[in-house]
Amino acid sequence: MNVLISGAGVGGPTLAYWLARHGFRVTVVERAADLRSSGNPVDVRGPAVDVAARMGVLPRLHEAATGNTGLSFVDGDGRTVARMDLAAGQRAGEVELPRGALASILYESARDHAEFVFGDSIATLAQDAGGVDVTFERGAPRRFDLVVGADGLHSVTRRLAFGPDAAEVRHMGLYVATTPIGGQAGPGRDVLMHNTPGRAVAVSPTPSGDLAFFLYRAPQEPGFDHRDTEQHKRLLAGAFAGVGWRAPELLERVRTAGDLYFDSVSRVRLPRWSSGRVVLLGDAGSCVSLFGDGSTLAMAGAATLAGELAATPDDPWAAFERYEQAHRRLVEPKQRGIAQAASLIVPATRAGIAARDLATRVAPLVTRLRRRLLRPPAALPS
Repeated sequence: MNVLISGAGVGGPTLAYWLARHGFRVTVVERAADLRSSGNPVDVRGPAVDVAARMGVLPRLHEAATGNTGLSFVDGDGRTVARMDLAAGQRAGEVELPRGALASILYESARDHAEFVFGDSIATLAQDAGGVDVTFERGAPRRFDLVVGADGLHSVTRRLAFGPDAAEVRHMGLYVATTPIGGQAGPGRDVLMHNTPGRAVAVSPTPSGDLAFFLYRAPQEPGFDHRDTEQHKRLLAGAFAGVGWRAPELLERVRTAGDLYFDSVSRVRLPRWSSGRVVLLGDAGSCVSLFGDGSTLAMAGAATLAGELAATPDDPWAAFERYEQAHRRLVEPKQRGIAQAASLIVPATRAGIAARDLATRVAPLVTRLRRRLLRPPAALPS
């Protein structure tokens, strides 16, 4: 069976690897000319750890890990006012790493088993009983048995196969941006974050240097274009004007940045993830952007989809149904938690910031007290 995957981010290469292992012929088309190096640090957790282990890439993921174990909240003078232990509750094998490093490792695992075409994108899709005729913006038309949209929040595949209004794409009241700024390289330092009401600016260490992170609350911007970098720089400059700590310095880095990631924090919901011979994977069908779980869900969903297609290659529609039924159980709780996570990272008011900081200071004390109270009593002397 001949399968086209749109998108070479996280879900696309993972799916390409597993489909090729199951004997499918796979082509991956990616609009960008190369792999994107920017984006938030992401987590490989839960079911994605097993997927990475079975792909043999888990050691490489750990080599690329940020190694960051804490998130320190700082005031305008850079003094730490509260701290969260990022390693608390982390299970064996779980890892945080730069998104670009994860995408690169997954691509390198799949590139010898699938055809990758960069600098092109799907232009049209036409389905019939036997397959899907696909035209591209640059390449020659081709025919495929199945098409998978793993092309993210702004999925072209979703728009072409389901219609422009089929999905509920909801702006969650936040915009996020990241850009590499160099500086001290190496893992193991705290992420430093400064908050003002509705604003968060941070410096996140990575093995290749620091990453500037911006997150702010705002209603949906009229005329927002996720590809217009100059618009993004203007929006950031306006949103963080007057913010202290290192914000002015980091905004100057943004002004001259050649590699800036900027987008709306959004949630995507669809009544169905498949339409005929086209199916969606990752953020294209069920976006949970920003808070790290998108990559985990994309990897887990890719392995599930590949396994179901391998189980019934002559009945892909049944495979799509089983994949969706299983994977929705992972996705839906994460989508419900976006607002709660946002209230922790970017409180909307000064009172909210103070309450968050107090809670992060008190929580470790409560944990230690609970452990002490629940400790078994020492044996009484005989």
